[in-house]
Amino acid sequence: MRRLRSLDIKYLHGVGPKRAELLNKELGISSYRDLLYHFPTRYVDRSKFYSISGFTGDMPSVQVKGRFLTMSIQGEGAKTRLVGVFTDGTTTMEVVWFRRIKQLRDSYHTGNEYIVFGKPEEFNGRWSMVHPEIDTPAAPGAMQGLRGVYPLTDKLRNQGIGSRQIFTWIQTALAASPSISETLPRKVTESMKLMPLREALANIHNPQSLEALNNAKFRLKLEELLYLQLNILRYARRRNASLSGFRFPRIGDYFNRFYHEQMPFELTGAQKRVIKEIRADMTTGRQMNRLLQGDVGSGKTLVGLLCMLIALDNDTQACMMAPTEILATQHFETLYKLAAPIGINIKLLTGSTSKKNREIIHRQLADGSLHILVGTHAVIEDNVKFKNLGFVVIDEQHRFGVAQRARMWKKNSIPPHVLVMTATPIPRTLAMTVYGDLSVSVIDELPPGRKPITTLLRYDDNRRPVYQAIGRQLKEGRQIYIVYPLIKENEKLDLKSLEDGYEYIQELFPQYRVCHVHGKMKPAEKDFQMQLFASGQAHIMVATTVIEVGVNVPNASVMLIENAERFGLSQLHQLRGRVGRGADQSYCILMTHHKITKETRRRLEIMTSTTDGFVVAEADLKMRGPGDIEGTMQSGIPFELHIADLSTDGRIVSLARDKANEILDEDPELTNPDNAVIKNELALLDNRIVDWSRIS
Repeated sequence: MRRLRSLDIKYLHGVGPKRAELLNKELGISSYRDLLYHFPTRYVDRSKFYSISGFTGDMPSVQVKGRFLTMSIQGEGAKTRLVGVFTDGTTTMEVVWFRRIKQLRDSYHTGNEYIVFGKPEEFNGRWSMVHPEIDTPAAPGAMQGLRGVYPLTDKLRNQGIGSRQIFTWIQTALAASPSISETLPRKVTESMKLMPLREALANIHNPQSLEALNNAKFRLKLEELLYLQLNILRYARRRNASLSGFRFPRIGDYFNRFYHEQMPFELTGAQKRVIKEIRADMTTGRQMNRLLQGDVGSGKTLVGLLCMLIALDNDTQACMMAPTEILATQHFETLYKLAAPIGINIKLLTGSTSKKNREIIHRQLADGSLHILVGTHAVIEDNVKFKNLGFVVIDEQHRFGVAQRARMWKKNSIPPHVLVMTATPIPRTLAMTVYGDLSVSVIDELPPGRKPITTLLRYDDNRRPVYQAIGRQLKEGRQIYIVYPLIKENEKLDLKSLEDGYEYIQELFPQYRVCHVHGKMKPAEKDFQMQLFASGQAHIMVATTVIEVGVNVPNASVMLIENAERFGLSQLHQLRGRVGRGADQSYCILMTHHKITKETRRRLEIMTSTTDGFVVAEADLKMRGPGDIEGTMQSGIPFELHIADLSTDGRIVSLARDKANEILDEDPELTNPDNAVIKNELALLDNRIVDWSRIS
């Protein structure tokens, strides 16, 4: 494989320097290895020929065998096109090209037999194909059976490089590489019954059967995911073996007094389980790095406080960091109300903190009299120095950059324990991959008294009942969120906008105060508007998705989301989590067009059928793929996945992880000669690898 990486694609027959430059720029293909690993995204069945008379409008691409009766250049200027009249012996269709007209006119001749492959379209009562693939029956590219369709760009197509050309080059590269060295040890290929690498590459591009294609896919996916897991796990193991941390053996007065005197409600079974998991980490003498997942309202903040109290009982300080000033302020107010009565000194540090208060905070942090600091990015500034920081809680951690989070490690000579919290449920396959060997805890129960949110799908041609229901909630003293996908009207998009909606809602509910927030407002104005709503002075908040995180208004009982079809499921779930924070029944109304696709309707109906964030996240992963789920992919994956798909290959992820653990258990440093091939492959990837297990 090392040899294939070093062979420049420009030396492959039919490519040359100009095409090589284009392939590199458009697809990142610069070597034989890159080309062989440019896999089809789907396959079409080329085993069957169709007749033109049997065409229907809903057909995918099909192939027809026949001859051109005429070839003519028609139109002028930008409308110039090459039109061929093609017959299969029964009837005719038109074959049309708008690019490379002269070259194609010289390539195809009337009377010769060709195989035309493309999507049939009906225009003015006549069938046609636009820019189809064309082969002669004897051409190597005119294969029977399954044919791969390769990812391409418009620039490549404009230069005459299509799926057939890519396929031809790949076959040439394979023919020039009769022996392709294995990239997995024999012990792995034999124990998992994997197809040999060369055979897998041949069948992924030119499948000899459906079974051979599936075996090739499994081999290549397993290998890709195995190396991904090996990278993650070996870095995580090295980190866990080398990085010492605080040992917190004691449960003392702070924890016990709070637990017996200040607890606002009985802990759920899930909260108790999670605290035990975190406490176990605190006693090992290794630095804890744990992810805490839990839906909005599940009690993550209370868990975080209890764990910080354990740190205080062991003579260290604690810190909680939040991504926005309003969220940090809300956390501070919650923690102060709960913990100040038992003598815990808690302070808030944000960009708005006055110079006088900053001086007090800095002095108390340095002398140790400040027990818990709550804040925004301001807490990671170099001049914020703790006497002995032992525990850090980071809320909505994906809102912080990796480098920002890492700066918290440097606040003490012994790195503090780190608990990162998120209300964005992360599917198991993503958690296993993106967060590597990170410990994960899940709060999967709501505290007693919380009622599940009722989610309704409604259509914008029947708004009156929705507004009537909102009016009733307002009369009962509740507050309302209304979310729009756009700030301003866009002529190209048939979507509701915040600016128009703000005026309309003011007219519709004149007796109530309406505030509004969006991402382009200045921070001070945005915070002012949010505080109007949080304090109850404003009754309706009109907003974009900036309220997705960081607004806690227990009195808000309705979330109306306009053009709900424009949002992903995970984002809808996050927005829904802004309501249902009090004891009253709350509602989330998804407003959409009547004319939406079946797929879109199915997506929205998932929201109406469950309030379980993990069910929603799994569905979102399957429908949209991992790259679209906000936040979960920020840490990134160590290298690009060419064939594996985290949204559908969960079983193979698990197999790869188990095998990676098995390999490292037997040979942690990969010094066994049998694992030399693994060590070599990992070395080739090392320049693209970061320690992805380190999330804080």
